[in-house]
Amino acid sequence: MRRTIFIFLLLAGLGSGISAQEYGGYYFGVKGGLTLGQQQWNSFERDILFGYHGIGFIESLPAEGRFSLLAQLGYHVKGSSLRQRNLTNTINGQIFRAPAETFEFYNLSLTGAAKQVFRELGTTRTYYLLGVRLDYTLDTNLDKYNDLSANENTSLLRAFYPFEDNAFLRRINYGVTVGGGFELPFTEHVGLLLEFTANPDFSLQYQQPRIDNVPSPFSVSQTVSIPERRIRNLTFEVTLGFRFLRRIEYLD
Repeated sequence: MRRTIFIFLLLAGLGSGISAQEYGGYYFGVKGGLTLGQQQWNSFERDILFGYHGIGFIESLPAEGRFSLLAQLGYHVKGSSLRQRNLTNTINGQIFRAPAETFEFYNLSLTGAAKQVFRELGTTRTYYLLGVRLDYTLDTNLDKYNDLSANENTSLLRAFYPFEDNAFLRRINYGVTVGGGFELPFTEHVGLLLEFTANPDFSLQYQQPRIDNVPSPFSVSQTVSIPERRIRNLTFEVTLGFRFLRRIEYLD
């Protein structure tokens, strides 16, 4: 964690160190929004998890008004879900659907990125960004699937879901962030931004080896094998935020 804070402060220092001839400074702000989480499992297809994120950021003054460096630290809910299909009660004919099962990973993400403005539409500026990202998993919700007897409606398939086991959970992950957005200034010092990003991980969030001789949930006299499970995160984020200019005047 100390290394993470050091990297963030270093990138922030880059943001404050780029200046124009007569003044310097940096942008800073907060942003957040909707996260669409998807995970690549090597066992069966997953559904999208609807999560959220919140981010604090600092940005250098754009060189020649277009290129800048960006550092940000945020909290992101990543993962996937399993939505049950409609079922029919054979007694009364009523149609019902079981609640969705979510697999959530609560990650702290540090990102360093380069940002380039490529078009100006009046006062609105459009930009794209590319960055590298380091994640640390603070917690998960996998513990709610540990006790199969806790809920009489619990699916037996949960016996094959990820375990809440630190030996299988990869707390440190890395990937990239790519995207773009719009800057809408209100005044010289305050503006709004709308941003869209894709955030694929290169590393595995969870890796479990094959486990043999597991008691079958369907027959007390049989055993089954749980195949190797490899889980990788991918998120798409829609972000809305406020951007503030901290200007530093240089006096002779």
